[in-house]
Parts: sequence; structure tokens; C-alpha cells
Amino acid sequence: MSDQGSGFGSGTAMLSLDNILPARAAGFGRRVEDHVADLELVVDLGADIGSRTWWRGLATCTALCASAACFWPAMPTLTPAAPAPLTAAQWQEARALSIAPLALGADTGRRMAATGAVRPLLDTPERPSIDLTVTLGRGDGFVRVLERSGVGAAEAGAIAAMVAGAVPLADIAPGTRMDVTLGRRADRGQARPLEKLAFRARFDLTLGVTRAGGRLRLVRTPIAVDTTPLRVRGRVGSGLYLAARAAGAPAKAVEAYLRALGSRLSIGRDVAADDRFDIIVEQSRAATGETQVGKLLYAGLDQARGRVQLLEWTIDGRRQWYAASGVGERRGLMRTPVVGRISSGFGWRRHPVLGFSRLHKGMDFAAPYGSPIVAAADGIVRFAGWHGGHGKFVQIQHGGRLGTGYGHMSRIVVPAGTHVAQGQVIGYVGSTGLSTGPHLHYEVYRGGMAINPATISFVTTSQLAGAELGRFRAVLSRLMAIGTGAVTGAGAPLGQSAGRDTPPGA
Repeated sequence: MSDQGSGFGSGTAMLSLDNILPARAAGFGRRVEDHVADLELVVDLGADIGSRTWWRGLATCTALCASAACFWPAMPTLTPAAPAPLTAAQWQEARALSIAPLALGADTGRRMAATGAVRPLLDTPERPSIDLTVTLGRGDGFVRVLERSGVGAAEAGAIAAMVAGAVPLADIAPGTRMDVTLGRRADRGQARPLEKLAFRARFDLTLGVTRAGGRLRLVRTPIAVDTTPLRVRGRVGSGLYLAARAAGAPAKAVEAYLRALGSRLSIGRDVAADDRFDIIVEQSRAATGETQVGKLLYAGLDQARGRVQLLEWTIDGRRQWYAASGVGERRGLMRTPVVGRISSGFGWRRHPVLGFSRLHKGMDFAAPYGSPIVAAADGIVRFAGWHGGHGKFVQIQHGGRLGTGYGHMSRIVVPAGTHVAQGQVIGYVGSTGLSTGPHLHYEVYRGGMAINPATISFVTTSQLAGAELGRFRAVLSRLMAIGTGAVTGAGAPLGQSAGRDTPPGA
């Protein structure tokens, strides 16, 4: 009994320990895990801001950063050595190998320099001569073009000096092509000598540089140029512009022709299908075949009711179209001096500043401060300055005893004695003098007396007279003879080939 009981008791004790210890161990293990979870060092500082966990994570992060800073190694500052400056040859090679806009002086795409991978062949024979074609680019230099083609710097400078003696280097047009021939050199380390250079320096001149007896020589080759104007005539048909272009007139000349005719008549209303246009344009034809077309010289239109003949002429530095009678362009109504609304008209009114009635001798235009003020018509500035209640004031004298005045300006841009054209800016809107706000006070005078600007409607013209009219008609006669073989110009006969006549049905 005791054995069994003792054994049973022992067994029971052992069973109890086996059951209790794992349970305690399991319970202990769970408590440690929970404790470790509570002491997690990696904390999301973006969540639960202000909690104990968040403050513990912030303290941990700060401690780690401080530890890293304490153990940061002390390293001396390394100063790189400055690169040695490039020599002239190294700079030329670097510029040829670099990629940059041509406008900034690059040689990209023109001539690439050899790299370190290139090995010169010392035993190969050189060509006796090299023929090249180079182009003068926009913003490029004449000397640099020669150097880029292989000419030595000293020789390129000497050639440029020779060419500059015949034609200014700045006058050589961009895009000019140059034929270059380089000769044999005695040493591979030297630049090849120039044997021949040829290019078109001007429309009427070809320049060449050749080597004779070891010395360079400049050769001028003039090109014969026929300056006979181009005359184009034809029937208007369905449209004046299309008919003139189909007849061979340049587009810009036709546009100038329409503007010239538009100053005398209405293109859409006054031009009929059976009318015939007559256009004369500047033209230069070189013996080598090239052609240059210049400005419009003559605008004519033959109609059943009459003939319109217009020739551009310069008087007092101003070019305008004159009729065959010598009468210049007609100017329309006097132009409004400023863009704005009429705030006060001509007549008696109560003065807004003085407070009593007085004659308002002009017209007020309300406009923003600083708006440009233009001359209402051609004339001469008689006065420009301060003028009492008008403030900054400009007075212009026109033809036909007429004059205009412009007051309350903020700034005057034309001095007294200046000849101004219709539409030219003479000042800017302001509020100087007796004024309640920015506006233009505009006056018109006839014979020195102020009149209502709203009643003015006049036309200004210019008339050639005397010797000037004689020269004008002589030039017109010469132009009218083009295409008939009866006149010569610029030393060359003006034959029938100078004109182009379209068939009546064109």
C-alpha cells in the first residue's frame, strides 16, 4: 500500500511538475514577448504623436543620431589641383571636339580634330594639293573660315588684309561659298600654303587670291551687270494681284504697287477687269546669270476713263508717290490725335477747376495716363514747353494757315522746329496745368484763331515745281521708254527684253 501509495504519490508529484512547469514556462514566455513588444525601438513617428511610445521613439532616434555624430571620423579637406591652362593647339582641338551652337563659336560638324586613338602614318605620301569648298556662316569671321579650312593663322590674316582692301569684310554676305586650294607643304607639322582662293565678294565683283613666285596676289574680276528695270504689263482680268503675279511681277513689288494705287483710288471699286496694269521694278542682272530684284519704281494703271501714273520721289528726305503732273499723295481727314473718348467739346462751359463759365477753345479726349499722342497732320512744331493752364503744350503749324495744339501732356518728345509727319508720336497723355485728370486738350487754329476741331475736314498735298518738276518728268520719261528700245540706262541699252507683256487674255 505504502509502495503503491508512495509510488502513486511520486507519480502524482511528477505529473504535477510536468504539467505545471510547461504552463509556467509558457506563461513566462508570453509575458517576455509582450514586454519586448512594449519596448519596440522602431516607432512610427508619424502616428500617435505625443504618446509615451512616440516620445520613446523620438529619444531613440536622437540617441542614434548623436552616437553617429560622436563617432564621425575627422577627415581633412581635400583641395583639388587647378588644371593647367590649355595651349593654343590644345584649345583649337578642344573646340573642334566640343558640341556647342555655331553662334557661340563652335566648329561642330565642320572639321573634327583627331582624338588620342588616331595614330599618324608617317610614311604615307601627301597629296600635292587639296581642293576645298568652305562657307562663310552667319556670325563667322573671314580669317576663321580660312583657318578652319587649313590655312595658317599668319597667312589667313595676310589674305584677309588683301581682301579688305577691295571689299570690307563685313560686306561679304553670309552663305558666301569659297573655293580653296591648298598646296604642298615641306613639313607635316606646318600648315599647307594657300595656292588659290576664289569667291563672289559682291554681286558685281569676284575676288581671287593666287600664289605666283611664292607671293600672294589679289585678282579682281568685275562682273558686268545690267541695271535695266523690269517692266511688267498686263490685263487685270479677275484679280489685280493674281494677274500681276502671273505676269511675272515679284510678290513684294505687287504689294507695293497695290499700296501706291490705294492712295489714289479704291482697288475693289475703281479697278475693272479690262484695265491694264503697268509695273516697273528695280532689277540687276549679272552676266553670270544671277538676278536681283529691288523696289517698285513706277505704278501705272490704264483705264477707259483715264490713266494713273505714279512715280516715287524724295522731297525733304521723305519719299512719297507723285502723279505725272507732280502732285503728291493726298492726305485724308485730320487724324485723331489720341485713342480715347470725347469728354468735352468746343464752346462755352463751366470750367471744372476755376468754377466759372468760359469758352472752351478745343476738344478734350479722355485717355489713360501715358497714352501716346500723335500729330494730326504733317507740319512743323512751333512751340513745345509749358504754357500756363495748358501745362505741357505742343503747337504745330500745318499748311493752309492751319495749326493744332495739344495740352496737359505728361511728357513732350519733339522739340520746337521739328518737322513731324501725320501719325508721329509727339508726347504722352498727362494732367499738367489746370486739369482734373489725365486727358488731352486738343485745339485747331485757322489764321491764329481757335475753331471747332469737329468742323475740320481738309486734305493736304505736295506739289513739285520748277527744276524739281523737270527732273521728275525726265525720270518718268526714261521709265516709260523701257521696253521700246528708245532709252539707255546705267551704260547698258534697254531693249525689249527688259519688259514682260502678258497677252490680252491673261
